[in-house]
Amino acid sequence: MGRRERTGLPEIVLAEGKSLQDLERLLRRLDTLPEAILISRLSGAQKDLFRVLRKEGLVIREIPGADLAVLHPGAGDRPLLGATAALVTAGTADARVAAEVEGVLREWGARVVRADDVGVAGLHRLLQVLPALKAADPGVYLVCAGREGALAPVLAGLVDRPVLGIPTSQGYGRGGRGEAALLTMLQSCAPLAVVNIDGGIPAAVVAAQILRGGLRRPAHPSTPSGSRASRTRFA
Repeated sequence: MGRRERTGLPEIVLAEGKSLQDLERLLRRLDTLPEAILISRLSGAQKDLFRVLRKEGLVIREIPGADLAVLHPGAGDRPLLGATAALVTAGTADARVAAEVEGVLREWGARVVRADDVGVAGLHRLLQVLPALKAADPGVYLVCAGREGALAPVLAGLVDRPVLGIPTSQGYGRGGRGEAALLTMLQSCAPLAVVNIDGGIPAAVVAAQILRGGLRRPAHPSTPSGSRASRTRFA
C-alpha cells in the first residue's frame, strides 16, 4: 500500500503465488482506493475469481494476452499522459511479455507505438520500421527478444534515447529459456539497461520513471561554455 506516495506510480499487485483467498482479500482491501490498480501474472483460476467479484460490484478489466488485469480501470490521475514509448519485439513468441509492458504503460496514460516481428534474423525489417519509430519521438525504447536477444543491442546502437532490454524465455537447448538473450543484452557494447527474463512489469515501471522524468523536466538555459556545472552533495 502507498506505492504512489513512495514512487509516484500506482499500485501493482503480483498475483503469482497468491492463493485465491489471499488475492480476494487483498482486492477487497484495495477496492477502497480511488485509483486504477494493476494485477499481474494471473492464473486461469484467478481470472475465474474475477467473475465472482464482478457480480459483487468490483470493476475489473482484463487485458487480453497479458495475464494482466486492472481494478478500477481509468480511475485516478494517469501519470504518463503526454508521454510516448516505443515497444519492439523480435518475434511473435515475445507477444505475451510485450502485451504486459504495453498494458501497464497504456493504463498509466502513455502512448505506445509498436513494431513487431523485427528480429535481426531479417535485419531489413527493423530498418524499414525505424524511421517511423523515431518520428514518434519516444522517450524510451523497450525491446522484447528471446533466443540470442540480439535485437536490443542492435537497436541501442541506432537510436538516441534510452533502451530497455527485456529477454524473453524463448529458445531451447543450452542457453535456452532466455538465458542467452539475457547474457547478450548484459554484454552489449551499445549501452542499454536490462531487466530479468520475462520482466515485463519491471521494464514498464523503469520506463515509466524515465518518461515521468522527461515530462516534469523544467526548461532552463544551457550551462554557459567554459563554466563549471554546479554540484550538490548530500550527506
